Order: sequence, then C-alpha cells, then structure tokens
Amino acid sequence: MSRGKTAKGLATKKIEMRRCVACRQVRHKSELLRVVKTSSGEISVDEATKIFGRNDNVTFYPVDAAEICDETNSTTATKKIFGRGAYVCKSEICAAALKKRHGLDKTFKCKVPDDVYEKILTAVATDV
Repeated sequence: MSRGKTAKGLATKKIEMRRCVACRQVRHKSELLRVVKTSSGEISVDEATKIFGRNDNVTFYPVDAAEICDETNSTTATKKIFGRGAYVCKSEICAAALKKRHGLDKTFKCKVPDDVYEKILTAVATDV
C-alpha cells in the first residue's frame, strides 16, 4: 500500500497539523496563528491565516495573474506570506508563555523585537 492511499486505492487528504512553539502541542493548522520570518529578516504575524483560516470553500482570485508571478510580491493568491513560519496557539496563555520565554528567538535563531510579541498578543486577543 503506497503512502496517501487507502486499502481500496482511493486517495486520502493529508491533514495539516502543526506544532505550537509555546506549548508544543500538535494542532490543526486552522487552530494556530502563523508568525513568519521573511528572507529579508522581517518578522511579522501572517494575517492570512487569521482571515482565511482553513476553509476550502473560500477562493481568492487575484485581480491580475501577473501578481502571482511577480518576484517582488511576497504573497500568493491566498495572501500567505513567504518565509520561515512558526505557529502559536490562538490562546492568550500560549502567547504570554511565548513572550515570557522568547520562544521565537529560539525558533528563528535571531533576536525578535518585543513589538512582534505584542502583535501576537493583540492578534490572539481579537481572535478569541
């Protein structure tokens, strides 16, 4: 039996699970907030995961197809920021623990400014 197939030969959909960097629990991708370090070194909260979440029925069509091919554009048709991602639970407890332990410093192997942790706290507070 090959990977991704059931006994009857039908393809199965892969479940997108990610680990929270604060509490280390494995959760579904839609239950987590994504923090991104871009290739330029900028660290920000990926708002696309907060806006779109995991909803297969939502499709975003760009105005111009050239937007996707543009190298300077840092987003795709789903508005997901390119770069190294870290995931945090959408709970204030995990966000506070992340700030206290400087969890993103260890994950991204660089000093993360305190305002990024504040953005995470506000994003989690508004999401709940």
